[in-house]
Amino acid sequence: MVNADPVQQAWALMQRFVEAHNRRGELAEALGFRLGGGQGKILFQLRDGPVTLGQLAEANGVDAPYATLIVDKLEAHGFVERRPYPDDRRRKLVTLTVAGRDAIATADAILLRPPPAFRSLPADDLGQLTGLLTRLLDADAAEPEDPKSGQSHQPQAADRSASRSRTERG
Repeated sequence: MVNADPVQQAWALMQRFVEAHNRRGELAEALGFRLGGGQGKILFQLRDGPVTLGQLAEANGVDAPYATLIVDKLEAHGFVERRPYPDDRRRKLVTLTVAGRDAIATADAILLRPPPAFRSLPADDLGQLTGLLTRLLDADAAEPEDPKSGQSHQPQAADRSASRSRTERG
């Protein structure tokens, strides 16, 4: 790989490794169809309990009609059902069915199975990798991506200092 930028090089290597172990085809075979078009994301969001169609739309950055289409597809597969909202029968709660919970369990078993290369790493290396990935996830959560540039918003020095103080306090 000929890339002088260490950030791009690390990102390219990480992408290459993840794509080499892509299990979408295996998951599609196990479920009988592909969880594309936002279906998988919404299915997994429902594991914590029922939510309204509006909440699903907002959480996924789509409009309500598109969220409804995704839920329609999941409902056609028997993974979700709509129920009346307790205080407002005009609103609908989307909830997992038993088949939906089974689909999530199947997806977790397939998608969370580590590639064999992980087992070849010594415990110290796995600890370092886990620590680095945790730091990346924390940094990503703290610095939302600028959709125009594809780059994270860099906080001002005062923001970084305040963030560091919060981290040190726990």
